[in-house]
Amino acid sequence: MATTTATTATTLRQLNGFADTPATLADATLLMVDFQNTYTRGVMELSGWQAALDSAAALLARAREAGTPVIHIVNDGGAGTPYDIRAEIGSIHPRVAPVNSEPVVAKQAPNAFHHTDLEHQVEAAGRKNVIIAGFMTHMCVTFTAEGAFLRGYAPTIVADACATRPLTGAGVGLSAEQIHQSALATIEDLYGVVVAQGSALK
Repeated sequence: MATTTATTATTLRQLNGFADTPATLADATLLMVDFQNTYTRGVMELSGWQAALDSAAALLARAREAGTPVIHIVNDGGAGTPYDIRAEIGSIHPRVAPVNSEPVVAKQAPNAFHHTDLEHQVEAAGRKNVIIAGFMTHMCVTFTAEGAFLRGYAPTIVADACATRPLTGAGVGLSAEQIHQSALATIEDLYGVVVAQGSALK
């Protein structure tokens, strides 16, 4: 039986005729998803979060310089949880904290569009393209990309500005890198364009 390799696999995007050109900072809105202290320590600390945060901070700086609209997103899990946005543990990491009038959208589901005003914020920015970076790749990044796609936006995900953690699936241990790459493959199959590095964005 013939096998299909990663280099020859036909994606759902290709079958549907969707573009594979990444967004540019000049024509997109940047969504910074869940860059909270939650993921830098304790029970939810992610593998490789430092490198992802470095990339995200550089991307954010370039976006601000280019005049790209920036929207910050946080997961609000409530008091006593690692996602308490009113406590230091749930706050946005200071390296990528909002400045000036950059809006912050609080969510309670992996899809940041679910029961929030994110769609209104993106619509107000007036750009069809969204660039997404954040924590965790397999969860809020993936489902926010899906949410954007289903609402008619064109997501571009920055792989090196995302991170996740090891998990177990069907009794099989999977490394954080496997989870990360699998999530990116899911996104790239249909929901959006994936770029390996933020520095590749024009």
